[in-house]
Amino acid sequence: MTVHTPSSRIRRAVTPLALCAGLTVGLTACAADPDEGTNGVGRLSAPEIEGKARSAANTARAVRLAGSLVSKGDTFKLNMRLKQDGATGSVTTKNSTFELLRVGDALYLKADAGFWSHEAQGDGTPTDADTEAADKLDDKYVKVPQGDPSYKQLRGFTDMDLLLAGLIGLHGDKVKGDRDQIGGIRTIKVKGGQAGDGGTLDVALEGTPYPLQFARGGGAGIVVLSEWNKDFPLAAPSKEETLDYGKQLPRT
Repeated sequence: MTVHTPSSRIRRAVTPLALCAGLTVGLTACAADPDEGTNGVGRLSAPEIEGKARSAANTARAVRLAGSLVSKGDTFKLNMRLKQDGATGSVTTKNSTFELLRVGDALYLKADAGFWSHEAQGDGTPTDADTEAADKLDDKYVKVPQGDPSYKQLRGFTDMDLLLAGLIGLHGDKVKGDRDQIGGIRTIKVKGGQAGDGGTLDVALEGTPYPLQFARGGGAGIVVLSEWNKDFPLAAPSKEETLDYGKQLPRT
């Protein structure tokens, strides 16, 4: 049996380490590959990564979008399941929370009595007639007429293509950011500008390179995108669940 002296044991331990010591290049070469086991998009340039995410989103059939958006000083909290021919989910504004259901072009809104009475005239106190009407509409679906001024705005919350187009587009020069995890899935960040002033997009490094989170520049909201291509049922509410509002819908 060969007995090693202390100095020989030290040399045996140090020799492999020396291969990765001394120069930055050597350290980098011996570090773990951050893209090992991924879909490879982390090796691409920032514009290419954004392009991959956009293409993946454009070919998807369904998605869940949850988070907050700030537009013209108003904050909207969304929790919507979207697909090409419709959507279902909820929207919360400063004044109220309501549900939306769209099947094709038919758009339905459901809210509590407070939503239907908050647009009262005068001093803001609803009349007895307003309260009675609101109570009847409580938790019922109301079909939004396409000619109603609210139709276009409300439909916008249910339009998959429209929402994704506004959320995936980054402004400014595209810059690769850090790696992260969203919902347990590894991601690579792409920023609009070095500081992310034009938004920051997290793109999946596992499976299809779907966009998984978008942070709008200037603190204008963060949304999480999940359940890509997971289908869900859509059906118009029954007659028993639906009432006619009979006049212009309250502004949301």
